[in-house]
Amino acid sequence: MARKFLGEILVEMECCTDTEVNAALKKQMEGDKRLIGEILAEMEACSPEDVARALAEQFDMRFYDLDTIDIPKQVMDLIPQPVAREKKVCPVMLNGKTLAVAMANPLDLEVVDTLRFSTSLAIEVAMASERQILAALEKYWGLSENKVEQMLGELTEDIAVRGNDDDGEKGDDALIIKFVQQIIQNADHNRASDIHIEPMSDHLRIRYRIDGICFTMDPAPKRLQGPVIQRLKIMADMLIEEKRKPQDGRMKVKLPSKKIDLRVSCLPSVHGESIVMRILDSETLKLSLDDMGFDPGDLKSFTSLIKRPNGIILVTGPTGSGKTTTLYATLHTLNTIDRKIITAEDPVEYHLNGINQCEVRSKIGLDFPRILRAMLRQAPNVILVGEIRDAETANIAIQASLTGHLVFSTLHTNDAPSAVTRLIDMGVQPFLVATSIQAVVAQRLLRMNCPKCLEAYHPDPAHMIAIGLKPEQYKDRTFMRGKGCDHCKGSGYRGRKGLFEMMVMNKQLRDLAFQKASSTDIRRAAIANGMNTLSMDGARKALQGMTTCDEVMRMSRIDD
Repeated sequence: MARKFLGEILVEMECCTDTEVNAALKKQMEGDKRLIGEILAEMEACSPEDVARALAEQFDMRFYDLDTIDIPKQVMDLIPQPVAREKKVCPVMLNGKTLAVAMANPLDLEVVDTLRFSTSLAIEVAMASERQILAALEKYWGLSENKVEQMLGELTEDIAVRGNDDDGEKGDDALIIKFVQQIIQNADHNRASDIHIEPMSDHLRIRYRIDGICFTMDPAPKRLQGPVIQRLKIMADMLIEEKRKPQDGRMKVKLPSKKIDLRVSCLPSVHGESIVMRILDSETLKLSLDDMGFDPGDLKSFTSLIKRPNGIILVTGPTGSGKTTTLYATLHTLNTIDRKIITAEDPVEYHLNGINQCEVRSKIGLDFPRILRAMLRQAPNVILVGEIRDAETANIAIQASLTGHLVFSTLHTNDAPSAVTRLIDMGVQPFLVATSIQAVVAQRLLRMNCPKCLEAYHPDPAHMIAIGLKPEQYKDRTFMRGKGCDHCKGSGYRGRKGLFEMMVMNKQLRDLAFQKASSTDIRRAAIANGMNTLSMDGARKALQGMTTCDEVMRMSRIDD
């Protein structure tokens, strides 16, 4: 049976008329070298999806409407991103050892061979429109660099061409809105924790912080600086006319698959206002202590500590070390129907069900001490103070812990023993510090090896000694690292877990605190009493193949 012409099939499908097909054929006869389907789509006689459906019928193959299909992550990952983008192919379904792949040009046998070789699977070719394939890839991997450049090009051209007329301004606004939305969408897709919009002398730098490391994205032209920053300030409910003072705000953004909150900070700088957005995605918030990265022994000790009726438990570490996440996971564990939990936070980052959360508002005098005093009249069992910043907050928190409340809070110190001396330096009486503190947990966030590209390697012996490993500990041990792949953006690391140093107070440590001993003396005594330091915990994780010695060295200081 003779194969039908594409135009004939489209007419039968009632997607276009004979007249339109004849017009397209006439264009071909006049020298247009494009396929008839492309010409008909350009003429708007039919949609690209109609053409793809007709081609599927012509070649007796399956057609996929990708706009209606949710492709699993594990299937998308079967074809490397560069190959999928370059060849305009999209994996759709895995059935045993056969991978169904949607292609805009299913007759390109060279591409089919490439896919067969790169996936080691049998390839079942199917049809989809190029538009839907690119949209599916964009939805999963974000915009390609070419697309970003194209968008920026369109944006700058439009700004240059339209001038100051009203219609032009509306068009510019739409493009700016789309561009800002895409910046946020790409950041969320790449698992970024922060977005940095930084004005430079000749361009607008855009950086994402992923697993604690900043990655630079394609820069935007300098002329977009004003519109982009103004748009972000409007979204964050900031004063757009105020450009001399720092401002803080918050925004909610709707992405294709979910809604996310962003905490926004705006700071005037030499070349304009710099904006940092912290992504607060409740879906990625780990609320189980088992997921934090605690060693089983430390986890058992910590779980028993948080079940005590009173006392203070402090979590210390620099900004961005995961203190809030650890405390939220702790509150989630304690959040039972028979306990009343109240928090004082600046600001409230995540909303937790069943917990009373109060936000600091300095402008109206609602600071930590004032909230704490009011809290105690609410008869709570457990109190979380976002941060102990001064002697007044510290003293009220300690008084609360001594009157039958379990108090959690954070301090900015480098290690656990320093928290004791910091409170005394703030002006808290040593006997109060010694009696109230139950434990101090210092933490960092350590990047984990990428599971997709693990390989064995031999670390530098000097690095192993630097993190506290002895030759007998690493002799005959296999160390692992990620060699770098698309999954981890070539870094070798994907995801982070906590690195912990837990100092549980005992009689000896309380006596040292009462005597105003130095943090070095307290540290020495804590280690003698069984405390694992940050580097010890890191070395343990490196021996287990979870991370590398280099990463442990980067995140934990070398102990005395």
